[in-house]
Amino acid sequence: MNDIAAVDDLIADLRSKEDYHQLFYALLMKARVGLGVSPFPTGPAAELPADVHEPYEEAIRAAAREVGSLHLAKHDLPRAWGFFRLIGEPEPVKDALERLRPGPDDDIYPLIDIAWHQRVHPQRGFDLLLERHGVCSAITTISSSDLSHNIPLRLQCIRKLVAALHEQLSDRLQTDLIAREITLPSPATIPQMLRDELFADDAYHIDVSHLASVVQMSLELPPKDSALAQARELAEYGRRLSPAFRGGLDVPFDESYTDYAVYLGILDGVEVESGITHFEAKIAAEIADGNSFPAEVLINLLLKLDRLPQALEIAKKYLANLPDDAELSCLNLIELARRAGDYAAVADAARAKGDAVTELAAKLASRQPG
Repeated sequence: MNDIAAVDDLIADLRSKEDYHQLFYALLMKARVGLGVSPFPTGPAAELPADVHEPYEEAIRAAAREVGSLHLAKHDLPRAWGFFRLIGEPEPVKDALERLRPGPDDDIYPLIDIAWHQRVHPQRGFDLLLERHGVCSAITTISSSDLSHNIPLRLQCIRKLVAALHEQLSDRLQTDLIAREITLPSPATIPQMLRDELFADDAYHIDVSHLASVVQMSLELPPKDSALAQARELAEYGRRLSPAFRGGLDVPFDESYTDYAVYLGILDGVEVESGITHFEAKIAAEIADGNSFPAEVLINLLLKLDRLPQALEIAKKYLANLPDDAELSCLNLIELARRAGDYAAVADAARAKGDAVTELAAKLASRQPG
């Protein structure tokens, strides 16, 4: 029996025994024998002649794909991922995660680790976490994860949290109302279910810290987002809670859920102008005390609504006298004016701050065509 035939027999035996770990190294051994180099599959690839590096690397990729696929066929994603990660090909495992529906007794921690922590399929990892471990764990995961590099993922997770908490609250309100023999329209929205008696004696139906976290996160949603209607219903429920459960927040959210409801309504296109007026009314007194945060919130909101000129007017009105080193959570006046092409405003703001360079730059820019 020649060398290749001997290795083929070993490969066939390992396949029949489903010993995929050894199979991987047997496949590499076959490649090395075929290339005329040492048969030891665990030796350093760097020791091989330069002319066989490329074919041997391709043999490694082929063996990893084959063994990884065999593990996937057995629904063993952690072992499959070990091989696909080796060759930098996450897609087969990502596809498997998308299709996988673990049973109630299955250990999903390895799946969450692969999907979420190792970023193979973060959205599916978050779904698994939310489905199995609930809203609390999901909130903790989002709060402790830096998703600034992946805003679409963060927004999708927020949508899932809003939907999950909305469903939980709806179910519990219905149960409470049925127990009180109160008839409801079908289907009923959360606002339609709210009754004063439901909140007697500081009663509540869901964890109030979960409610606060999810509603606050929902403020990040973009205008006209599909989750805004449910987020607004959650805020409406929060408005009816005992004051002890509404939390003491800073301006402009000092009225907690009332302010959240107004903000979310603006994003959802409901009573937009009166909502903007609501938030602008909170600015003047705070600016007088040196607090520009309410103005920053409104400016960022207006920018989300694609209302740059209106955001600029708010900045001109309330931010013009801030010191140069003021740390802002929004664009400063000069940057807003520059983006709006309002170089007169840039020059005025620069002049007020004694910034002769920016003032002249604004005058020169205003003379340029287009």
